Amino acid sequence: MSHFVPPRALLLSLIVLLSPCGAAFAQTREDARLIVATQVLEELRAVPEQNVPTWLMDRAYGVAVIPDVIKGAFMFGGRHGNGVLVSRDAAGRFSNPVFISLTGGSFGWQIGAQAADVVLIFATRRSLDNFSRGQITLGVSASVAAGPVGRSGEAAAGVQAEIYSYSRARGLFAGVALDGTAIYFDRKANRSFYGGDVTTEEIFSGAAKTNGEPARRFIAAVAAGMSPAGATPPGVLGPPPVATPAPAPSPAPPAEGAKSFPLADPKPGGEPH
Repeated sequence: MSHFVPPRALLLSLIVLLSPCGAAFAQTREDARLIVATQVLEELRAVPEQNVPTWLMDRAYGVAVIPDVIKGAFMFGGRHGNGVLVSRDAAGRFSNPVFISLTGGSFGWQIGAQAADVVLIFATRRSLDNFSRGQITLGVSASVAAGPVGRSGEAAAGVQAEIYSYSRARGLFAGVALDGTAIYFDRKANRSFYGGDVTTEEIFSGAAKTNGEPARRFIAAVAAGMSPAGATPPGVLGPPPVATPAPAPSPAPPAEGAKSFPLADPKPGGEPH
């Protein structure tokens, strides 16, 4: 019986297999995860009609990418995947990556798909704070909604979610409901990447450091999805405002020393009225 192997999962496996043993092996495994997540963002950005809207990326407090979430053969159709998350500080700068895992029951991507890329946009500070305190369950610890897609895509009227979720399977990218899906800190991967036990707060604050090229490329790929104004603090931007016409200029005041003259007599020579 043959099994479907997603191309990016194959890429990750090849990077790991070709790496040296020991500590370098562990480091390369995490680097491979960053490389694959970067590829997901670059592929989505190449098709603006299927991308996360720029205005939503501008609002993001955090962005997570979980490539190749696998459809598991569990009794209730579970899903599992490993990815990376970056947060954004008050100045608009992105943190170093936090390695995460996603686990949950069946959720709605295309029937028959074996794997899907998942992208999560954290639209509130509270949603990231909840994650920092431990695992979060979408729809329980943080409200979640299927995200809008495309250049002009907007969230459904009245929907104010803390996290917007997307998936892509078989080349199709769409918002997807992920209620009941847990996202948690991948302690083993973070320890391998940063060389010791670290916390989410240490990574988000910059206390845990890395100069790796895969991390820099991933952060750059996230930032590339924003508008030029996206360097402003998160949470303050939305869809572009409707332009209003400029006010008409006020009439210029009369020049100093100007004189006035009486109107001409309409009946010269007649009796004045």
